[in-house]
Amino acid sequence: MPPVPAPPPLWSVVLAGGVGSRFWPLSTPTCPKQLLPLVTAEPMLADTLARLAPLAPPERTLILTNAGLLNPVRALCRAIPPDNVIAEPAPAGTCAALAWAAHLVAERAGAQAPMVCVHADWAIADVEEFRRTLRHAAEVASTREALVTVGIVPTRPDPGFGYIHPGEPVAPDAWRVRRFVEKPDRQRAAQMVADGFLWNSGIFAWRAGDLLAELEALTPEVAPALRAAGGDLTAFFAGVTRPVAIDVGVMERSARVLVLRGDFGWDDVGTWAALHRVRTRDAAGNAMYGAAFAKEARDNVVHAEDSQVILYGVDDLVVVAQPGRVLVTTREKAAELKMLLDALPPGFSAP
Repeated sequence: MPPVPAPPPLWSVVLAGGVGSRFWPLSTPTCPKQLLPLVTAEPMLADTLARLAPLAPPERTLILTNAGLLNPVRALCRAIPPDNVIAEPAPAGTCAALAWAAHLVAERAGAQAPMVCVHADWAIADVEEFRRTLRHAAEVASTREALVTVGIVPTRPDPGFGYIHPGEPVAPDAWRVRRFVEKPDRQRAAQMVADGFLWNSGIFAWRAGDLLAELEALTPEVAPALRAAGGDLTAFFAGVTRPVAIDVGVMERSARVLVLRGDFGWDDVGTWAALHRVRTRDAAGNAMYGAAFAKEARDNVVHAEDSQVILYGVDDLVVVAQPGRVLVTTREKAAELKMLLDALPPGFSAP
């Protein structure tokens, strides 16, 4: 009996575009949150690559970013071959970015090559369980010829996340996706958590050819451009008719989607308030970075750069101090910084 051939080696894909405006004033278009040390002493993208390193070596790791960040990302990720850092010439949504990544993986390693896809701006508490889950997701994707997503076991009814409704089980730890639900209100989110829904993490695993086949069948916003581009990155992005997220363009339209449960301390780190969950806190619950001191103050988030911040008798604040600029808000209002930026008068806006 001939030996069973080994499966193709795994590829990692990291989405590292975006500007992270909800981390203003620290985050800027030229230095967005994925390039900042928000959770640990290392930039978030560097933390992401360190988590993925045991899954795939640098030559099988792709980073997709926007054109304005190409040089900073390459400078930060010197172990990654320069050709593996892809600059999107124009914003076209995660569907286009992942379509191009699948095209490159199929071209370099064949249509059977498995891929795991993550974002660059997450915090992960249990890194070993994260890796185990991604490996398993890639195995399920390959053996079942499926598009696999990892749904996070919720720790709270959070209206800031999308949700996944698991349906029929196809294996002891894999389910068909019944439906995706976009950012419900808090009451509905609480009911969905009680009903066993999972957070939509944006973690995906599939074989390159399986994603490309579903794109061709289901995604007219992207597939014709990929077909016509002939391997030309600029032509592909110019040909995308409408920016679309991978969830909308493929996952919600496909009958081949499975979900695995993920329980490894995942956090989207979407706002300053999120740092209260992922940073080390003192005995009073304050999450502080830099020269900061708190007395009779609880559950605050402080980020101090070249400034001293002293809190006395205040709770639930976010304080971001830079030379020449200080932001003070509440943890509750931290999610609304876009509204603040739109309202700032000249001279107060981001550089």
